[in-house]
Amino acid sequence: MRSIWKGAISFGLVTIPVKLYSATEQRDVAFHQVHREDGGRIKYKRVCQIDGEEVPYGDIAKGFELPSGEMVVLTDEDFADLPLTTSRRIDVLQFTPLEQVDPIYFNKTYYLEPDGHGAKPYVLLRDALEQSGQVAVVKVALRQRESLATLRVVDGVFVLETMLWPDEVRQAAFPFLEEEIEVRPQELAMASSLIETMAADFDPSEYKDAYREALQAVIDAKAEGRDVVQPADRSDDAPAATDLLAALRASVDAAKKSRTPAKKTPARKAPAAKKEPAKKPATRKSA
Repeated sequence: MRSIWKGAISFGLVTIPVKLYSATEQRDVAFHQVHREDGGRIKYKRVCQIDGEEVPYGDIAKGFELPSGEMVVLTDEDFADLPLTTSRRIDVLQFTPLEQVDPIYFNKTYYLEPDGHGAKPYVLLRDALEQSGQVAVVKVALRQRESLATLRVVDGVFVLETMLWPDEVRQAAFPFLEEEIEVRPQELAMASSLIETMAADFDPSEYKDAYREALQAVIDAKAEGRDVVQPADRSDDAPAATDLLAALRASVDAAKKSRTPAKKTPARKAPAAKKEPAKKPATRKSA
């Protein structure tokens, strides 16, 4: 991995130099826009909407459109006066239990590695934070934007989770929340039984991106000039249950069958060969 940022964790009077790494990466299949006839790449020109002329990259600025349709043009000098910290610090603001931070606020995940002589204070803060069972709420400026973040320990490494601001999280104001929807006790009990039947420890290695694998197989086949084999249709042909309770009961039965290991039938012994009766010795007839 290659570090994308260098800074320091500021914890009271303690400063811990660190390197920042992206903890995740997208594995989507990347495509280019091409000409269908010859496969040539499609290129775009930066053209001004008013005069129709192509604009050099150096003459392009950032603009904010007002509700009236007018455009406010911002220059580099305008951004330079903004109160954005440039100290490259991860400032610890407070410590709080992790369950008080809703995962909906999490945005992007990074790893932190100690830099230079920061290994000892790094390990010290890591062990103290892990023993406390809490996470550190911090403030950090990345990619010209300041954001809140949490600092926690995963497998002996600090993990930085940048967070959205409260006004960036939408409220789930749906009409059905105001309705009085009655749920029968039998339905609730059956749903709880289904949850218990399907409960298991989470192992992400058990899951895979079937769509990406099938798409890559199509690309490989076309690149090698082979026929494209369509994946088998795995759609469920079972009829949908119209009654909610019946659907839950059928789901519980299906879940139990999928969790119950198949019993091995004992191998049958081969039947013993029948013994033929011993033949009597032939007697000679007298002449």
